[in-house]
Amino acid sequence: MELSVLWGLSVALLICPLYMGVGVLCEVTCNEERMGMEGGSYTLTKKLEYGSIMIYHCPEGYYPHPALTRSCLKSGTWKPPPKRRPPQQCKMIECPNPLVLESGSVLPVQSQYFVNNKTTYECYSGYSLRGSASRVCQANGKWSGGTPICSRDSGSEDRCADPGIPAGARRSGSSFGIDDILSYRCDDNLHLLGSKTRVCQESGQWTGTEPKCYYKHTYDTALEVTEAFGSAIRESLQMAAPVDDTDQEGKKITIDKGGKLNIYIAMDISDSIAEEDFNSARNAVKKLITKVSSFSVSPNYEIIFFASDVLEVVNIIDFSGDKRKPLVDVLAELNNFKYDARDNVGTNLNLAFKTILERMAIQKKRNEMLFMEIHHVLIFFTDDVYVFGVGSDIFDEDIMPLVTKRNGERHYFKLKNVIDLERTFDDIIDESEVVGVCGLHKNYDDNTPSTIRQRYPWMARIDNTHEDGKASKCMGSLVTRRFILTAAHCFKFDDMADNIRITMGENKVIKGASRIILHPDYNINGKKNDGINEFYDYDVALIKLKNDVDVSIHIRPICIPCTKETSGALRLVGEAITCKQQEQLLFKNSVEEVSFISYDKKEQMDQRSDAKLKLQDQLRDNCIEMAVTEVEGITPLNLKDIVTDNFLCTGGKQPTRDNVACKGDSGGAVFMDYDKHRTIQVGVISWGTKDLCPGGNSDIKQESSEKSRDFHINLFKVVPFLKKYLGNDTEDYQPLEFLEN
Repeated sequence: MELSVLWGLSVALLICPLYMGVGVLCEVTCNEERMGMEGGSYTLTKKLEYGSIMIYHCPEGYYPHPALTRSCLKSGTWKPPPKRRPPQQCKMIECPNPLVLESGSVLPVQSQYFVNNKTTYECYSGYSLRGSASRVCQANGKWSGGTPICSRDSGSEDRCADPGIPAGARRSGSSFGIDDILSYRCDDNLHLLGSKTRVCQESGQWTGTEPKCYYKHTYDTALEVTEAFGSAIRESLQMAAPVDDTDQEGKKITIDKGGKLNIYIAMDISDSIAEEDFNSARNAVKKLITKVSSFSVSPNYEIIFFASDVLEVVNIIDFSGDKRKPLVDVLAELNNFKYDARDNVGTNLNLAFKTILERMAIQKKRNEMLFMEIHHVLIFFTDDVYVFGVGSDIFDEDIMPLVTKRNGERHYFKLKNVIDLERTFDDIIDESEVVGVCGLHKNYDDNTPSTIRQRYPWMARIDNTHEDGKASKCMGSLVTRRFILTAAHCFKFDDMADNIRITMGENKVIKGASRIILHPDYNINGKKNDGINEFYDYDVALIKLKNDVDVSIHIRPICIPCTKETSGALRLVGEAITCKQQEQLLFKNSVEEVSFISYDKKEQMDQRSDAKLKLQDQLRDNCIEMAVTEVEGITPLNLKDIVTDNFLCTGGKQPTRDNVACKGDSGGAVFMDYDKHRTIQVGVISWGTKDLCPGGNSDIKQESSEKSRDFHINLFKVVPFLKKYLGNDTEDYQPLEFLEN
């Protein structure tokens, strides 16, 4: 795309030449020539067709000026029309004027304040400072910290505390007694969010919420939205959940059969929403729904898509009675909607609200008492109206009247893009407080050590010093708060538990352990007499820690087969669920994709590698038979005595080229993500036919050769060993609940 500036209007030809004496209306398109921007670029939602939105993009710390977006009209022109002056360009982000402090001084005094500019605040003699003593202009156009206020007191029985003046604002009124009224307005080119007027109440508190003055290019960060909106959601979940005295941790949220929680979601599918953004927003909604379900919560949902008309995707009435709509159906109906199926592309927000009101009226008419007991956690409308504006083309003044007005609470948020919305929904539920749920994780990362740990919070790195003074490194996985699962060959029979060092989470180091427990049937020398130097059958071990680890977003157990906890993760419901059912669900295809974690020495952080389990009989036979040609002592006659049914096989180039494990990866989890939000470990990395890793460890992801194979212990084959220790309810740790069959 050109970066020059358009000096004139782009006009499309609307009338084609006469055909049999009749003028024919042609397809409307806008002109793209010379529509670029100095210092930035743009994207189009529908190419150059009528209704397309041209969205300008600038580097971090800059914003598009004078227009954030332009729309292609039926006339074939752009709205707003580009002008010769000022040219379309990327301008440095500016924060509102902070020189509004009363009874104090602000330094430095400038005509404008840009990103990274710092200000300091001091009060005159006799006044004390509340709020931030220094603030920094941030990349989203907001000042860091809180509004600085210079006052003589903080309120009394007959007055409210001075609420201050936000940057970029003007305040009318200087009395803070009971029933006194303050009003606010913003400087030119700023719009006001929050309360335009506030009244001092007898409680000594001001009505409404603190006003803020923002530019059009100002956005909320995902963290800000999470803190404000997420706390409200969490509070509502707690209010909806009955108290269960048998819940030892007091953290697992449950809802009675009738349901005490309704969630309403409305999604805009009008023409101004690009398909990519719609899909991302839908994924964010699915993430929210799935994340809530991960906490054993069973809300009722009403989900609508709206443009000129309303399309009801999920009807909340379907959740009444004994035959509740299952979660899998809710997600399927969300997935089934096709972006191209939209007939009307305008925006009728009122009709969306009316539809939700009608659904609420039906519920109230059926059972008014139950309706009054239900707590409505509503994204968009009802008891609480939460509106999420995403992108540039948002009219804050039109949206603000629609949202809930509640003292001290924010219900309108403006995010820069859909990715921020997705992350916000992912953080709404604070899983760091939930102990009894395995396999929860963030399903994205920023390729930084901290976010990778949040994506794989069960990951453990094991350093072991043997009795002969030599050291070895292995991987492991946290399977309960007290136990690490790893490979038996990481240890020698005379190793001491106190010589182990385990690193988890944000470099949390655990020095020493209580016990090393090898599988009783593991014997590395078991086939020496048959010419096999190393025999890895039953290559699993448990490390019992001295104390329970503290669960957080960085440290959390992974799910393992044949436990009730894993049945919950897989949404297998009922007392008769068997271990075989879990295995059939996880290994339902002849080839299943799995992952494991390797350490990238060059980047100094962990990385995810992927491989394919060959499960169908012939595929598995083809996979393991390569050991005959690559490993000394293995022959066609003894192959299955060495590579027993306890092993899973990956490697090779068919059907795709797998990544291979390196020596330092031994003992690590071979895992599968279920529904993107829960992780199930199905294997333990054991041994391979070829060492393809330079120096034994990976600097980059290593790919399999045609003949290389990796073998992993199948956890479904060692359940009795796991159950004996992890399911032991006579010890001082919380056991896992294993399935009976």
